[in-house]
Amino acid sequence: MLRVFIALTFISFFYSYLNACEGGYRSCVKKVKDSQSIYKNILQIPITKNKRLVFSPYKKPNGKVLKSDPFLGLYIVNDPQGFKYPFRINMRIPSGIAAVDKHTSIEGKITRRQIGLSQFGKFSYKVKTPALLTNSCCALEGIVTPRGVIEKEYLKRFIEQKDVRYGDIGIRVINTKKGLQVSSYDPFIKNNPFKKGDYILSFDGRKVKDAATLMKKILFSKIGSVHKVEVKRNGKVLSYKVRSQERVSGGYKIETYLEKYGLTFDKDLYITNIDKKKKNYGLKIKDQLFKVNDNRVRNQEDVMNHISDFKLHPRLLFERDSNFQFFVNMD
Repeated sequence: MLRVFIALTFISFFYSYLNACEGGYRSCVKKVKDSQSIYKNILQIPITKNKRLVFSPYKKPNGKVLKSDPFLGLYIVNDPQGFKYPFRINMRIPSGIAAVDKHTSIEGKITRRQIGLSQFGKFSYKVKTPALLTNSCCALEGIVTPRGVIEKEYLKRFIEQKDVRYGDIGIRVINTKKGLQVSSYDPFIKNNPFKKGDYILSFDGRKVKDAATLMKKILFSKIGSVHKVEVKRNGKVLSYKVRSQERVSGGYKIETYLEKYGLTFDKDLYITNIDKKKKNYGLKIKDQLFKVNDNRVRNQEDVMNHISDFKLHPRLLFERDSNFQFFVNMD
């Protein structure tokens, strides 16, 4: 009788995963729990029988790390114990999605797309994070992090590509009523042809209508590849050829454009690291960036908005120990 009970239990377990669509999101909750895809508030999703996709932006996960993406806080980690029924990524249009953890599922939709590494997506309901986004067949549609949704295309690329670097042509864009506009540009990229306020019309000969799609094309481009970009500036249509460079910051890596000077900041603009290979400028760890080109800055968006507003060199005001301020002219 015991053997029969064990066999029936195994068959039921096996059937529930092969026919997850019939069980709907209840099966997905069970699968998350059985696979320990959320363990001690860390996502560790089985993607093959012996590999897991881990989301851990501030701490390196335990186990053998096969590759990592510091921009999105992602890792592929070897799983010696394994899980027989890994999650797959659904690249078809889903009939519905839900945020799933080991206790519950909440059906909803993505109400805001992920704009590259500048802005994560938004789920329609506030949910406990981290969580998996799945369709009713338990296939991945993304993950929900404290900062928002990382969409499935980014997960798929990270899992499948050997080169996990991101491309960059030196612009950050936003959606406006008038079109796709350059909100800031990297002035430290040599011969960067773009200007703040430009409207992007096409990329490689194809019209672009939204920021999420354009930034994905740029980020997923091969480093060193050349692209044709059409822009509208002051009523004139201009065409440029630009070369994709390696992205150095964004996502969970605070971005200010000053990273090319070897400076790393936290969210409050305190220096957390200085590359010893770069020029020092007399700066120290814990110095706080206070003004950029005479404009008060409080976060990375402020810095990126004002960093290109200079003629020769950016003028930066730092504060040290809350009582000493000094200017630095970057050259």
